[in-house]
Amino acid sequence: MKTTQEIQSVLMNPEIFEINRLKAHSDHRYYQTLTEAISKVQMTWRRSLNGEWLFNYSENVMERPVGFEALNFNCQNFNRIHVPGHIQLQGYDKPHYVNAQYPWDGHEELVPPYIPTTFNPTASYVTYFEVPKEWEGQTVCISFQGVETAFNVWCNGEFVGYSEDSFTPSEFDLTNFINREGENKLAVQVYKWSTGSWLEDQDFWRLSGIFRDVYLFTKPTTHVEDLFVKTTLKNDYQDAMVSVDFRVIGEEATIVAQLVDGAGQAVASGTCEVVNETAHLELEVEGAHLWSAEHPYLYQLQLEVKVKGEVVEAICQRVGVRQFEMINKVMHLNGKRIVFRGVNRHEFSATYGRSVTNEEMEWDVKFLKEYNFNSVRTSHYPNASYFYELCDEYGLYLIDETNLETHGTWQRMGAVEENDVTLPNGRPEFLEIILDRAKSMLERDKNHPSILIWSCGNESFGGENLYKMSEYFRHRDETRLVHYEGVFWDRRFNGTSDMESRMYAKVPEIREYLDNNPEKPFILCEYTHAMGNS
Repeated sequence: MKTTQEIQSVLMNPEIFEINRLKAHSDHRYYQTLTEAISKVQMTWRRSLNGEWLFNYSENVMERPVGFEALNFNCQNFNRIHVPGHIQLQGYDKPHYVNAQYPWDGHEELVPPYIPTTFNPTASYVTYFEVPKEWEGQTVCISFQGVETAFNVWCNGEFVGYSEDSFTPSEFDLTNFINREGENKLAVQVYKWSTGSWLEDQDFWRLSGIFRDVYLFTKPTTHVEDLFVKTTLKNDYQDAMVSVDFRVIGEEATIVAQLVDGAGQAVASGTCEVVNETAHLELEVEGAHLWSAEHPYLYQLQLEVKVKGEVVEAICQRVGVRQFEMINKVMHLNGKRIVFRGVNRHEFSATYGRSVTNEEMEWDVKFLKEYNFNSVRTSHYPNASYFYELCDEYGLYLIDETNLETHGTWQRMGAVEENDVTLPNGRPEFLEIILDRAKSMLERDKNHPSILIWSCGNESFGGENLYKMSEYFRHRDETRLVHYEGVFWDRRFNGTSDMESRMYAKVPEIREYLDNNPEKPFILCEYTHAMGNS
């Protein structure tokens, strides 16, 4: 993908939201030995590309440095920029703040899927890397944990792939493009606006660039590509069944498992065989310690993947044993009624924008616990993976929200009106792009016990497409419930949400709903709006 016409046609096509991107998977870490996995040392199969990159800024695609990805292109006139980080916070373009309207409203008359062409900040990045010698004979891939809003990737002058969705990982296989000996050139071009921008109309600062970690990674020839841990309780919530589904690439193998408690004692163990790249494991735990916000007890699931008796990979996956369910129209955790005392949290730093540091995330979590919050809605997109680890550890319930908001297509100047440009509604060309966002979030985050509810997004009206997303969540993960507030505006697909969710409802309105034999429990998903220091 090199010509302006090729780039523009992809940026404006809602049915092209990825090219050559690898399949989404769980965010587990993997090591060569169990000792390494237990100690959580730096992964030898991962190499960070964070740091100073070469950089060129253009106001639109037409003015980009054509051919910059080529090996013989002279990048000496490029500036330097820090990755991860937003370009608007490093001297290029300007941060824009708008709420429901789109940033181009009043500048260009556009309807979906078209985007601005005269002003579409285009960021061209270049860095160089060498492949570690110890990765000889193994695949080499690259992971972009967050890029806003759309981007192309080249390696050594060859086109690798394209991706949208600012808030979930995009990964590509570089194996066929790299030089095993010597230097490799990585080129990335990021576009501020794409078709995906119509789906990212959240009430926040409009920024762009590579704003989360970038790293190379490799995999052993036999590798657990994905695992899905589920827990169910029985015998009056005293005992537990921990089940794990694996997707494994490579040779047929044996997976040896033991579940270790907080004192380091094994409480269950078992093995399973990999057949046709899948395996299933079940472990029974008597007198299980249960996970909750008040008592966030975590077990450690220790896994060794063996081929012909030799360990080829080891994984330590934290497990919170809990059961979340609807009983008689009331949400229960571990058999007890649950009440959320929550907050909507944008992932934002006053210094770094959405490129939030681990220290800032931990400060937020500690602050929320100190002031007796027990839940967070990740408004209105998936957060960085580390935030979920903190919520597992400290004990916060999460509504994990799909990166979807189309507020400006159906509400203008306060007036709510379905119209020809309302998104995603039932428009078939926007179905797969929103399902992809839901899948990318669920597959990455599914092993975090802190997540109790999947959310279809925020302020995106209603319609059949959102209902299909909710059905995907239920089909893929029966251990959690589904949330969506927008059915309040469109009751045609009331089954989209498992709960009645509203925002800024007045007390009499809430009482009226609860006093009239409600079909669903009630969540006030937003209230007491605070902007900045207000």
